Amino acid sequence: MYIYWLMFFLASAESLNITESLDLTESLNMTESLNMTESLNMTESGNTTQSPRAVYESRYTDCRQGDYSLIYEDLFKYVNMDKKANYMRPGYTYKPTTVNLDLLVTSIIEVNEKAQSLSTQVKIMMLWRNDIFLWNLFGSCGFTKFQGKKEWFWYPDILIKESIKTDFGTKESPYVQWFLFGMLLSVDIMALTTACKMDLYKFPFDTQICNISFHSAVYSSKEMMILPFSEAINLTHDSKDLFQAQGEWELVLINYFKTDAPILDEVQDLLVYEITIKRRPLLYVINIMLPVFSFLVLDVTSYFMDADGADKLSFKVTLLLAISVLLLILNDILPSTAEKLPLIGIYCSVIFSLIGISILETIFVNYLKAKGAEIRSAAFVQRTVAVIDQDDGVREVQIPPDQNEIKISLCWMRVAEMTDTIFFILYIVTIIVFLSVLASIWVN
Repeated sequence: MYIYWLMFFLASAESLNITESLDLTESLNMTESLNMTESLNMTESGNTTQSPRAVYESRYTDCRQGDYSLIYEDLFKYVNMDKKANYMRPGYTYKPTTVNLDLLVTSIIEVNEKAQSLSTQVKIMMLWRNDIFLWNLFGSCGFTKFQGKKEWFWYPDILIKESIKTDFGTKESPYVQWFLFGMLLSVDIMALTTACKMDLYKFPFDTQICNISFHSAVYSSKEMMILPFSEAINLTHDSKDLFQAQGEWELVLINYFKTDAPILDEVQDLLVYEITIKRRPLLYVINIMLPVFSFLVLDVTSYFMDADGADKLSFKVTLLLAISVLLLILNDILPSTAEKLPLIGIYCSVIFSLIGISILETIFVNYLKAKGAEIRSAAFVQRTVAVIDQDDGVREVQIPPDQNEIKISLCWMRVAEMTDTIFFILYIVTIIVFLSVLASIWVN
């Protein structure tokens, strides 16, 4: 990463055209002439005080005797940091100020699906040029950079459009790097909570794209341009190298694009970083999807249970209650304002409905079987009648079972068995088709 920044510094130095060099040389010559004149005048008047430039350029002819603190102090006076003009935007009168920016994601702290927010720790680097702060490389004993307080310089008023809450990761750095060619570099580590519109349709196999947009608070695009510095592939690679947590979410890609936003009758530069993150679904597969599927398999196998209708019915109701508990857990995760019902919600709801229909079918089959058993038992009830024989005696005669009632009871039992078999076949076919279609949508 820092190799790219160094190349940028060198390119910026080479981009100084001849006209600027001549103007700078002329201004330095004029300043030196003025300083010489002032020095002569002060000598003639008996005052031996030297100008800051004269002190700066004469003190360190022998760098081995130089002191960093003295160089720093004289350089401070040399570039006139104590002047109010230093707080003005660079290029205030003739050109927009270019601010180069990099965003590195070092950690994904939290993704709140209900609140539709993303909490990250990021490293933000801003680089801009101020032609006021130039110094002589040889007059400063070879020092190419110094550190200065932020309040000494003009500082870009960059805001984050989607910001809900912004904190500094550790402590706000009070300093900026100040380079030889007038380049200023600011580095901050921040904890951001930003709004992110999420599409949870494929939860938990979802990929989210969250935007972090940088823009100026007051400057238009004619006054400040915000440009990316590094390539997107380098941002992604460096972010993954700095990534500090291996949680539920995986950083996939950092991309960016430029756009503009209206401000009154003008427009502002808007640099938008797209952060693509992918969920690791294993936790939800183990805790929600597999248990629900297991309940469905248990419901299917209940058709082979050698038990009476009451036991089978209570078993199925228990499965239904277990799925309802998982639906309550799922309700705490997913937002209630989703435009489309997530596939996992469809998955659980359909399986819940299938088991509910299976319970109704079990109740109906049990009714048919109970009806047939009732008629059959009534047919085989021992019935006797009193018969008077030829000797005027009375005797009891047992009446045989009614064959019509037996046939009716067998018909009821046969209907119950056919209903159970047909429903079981349709049930299996419905489950296979449903899971196949859902899996194809989830994967694609």
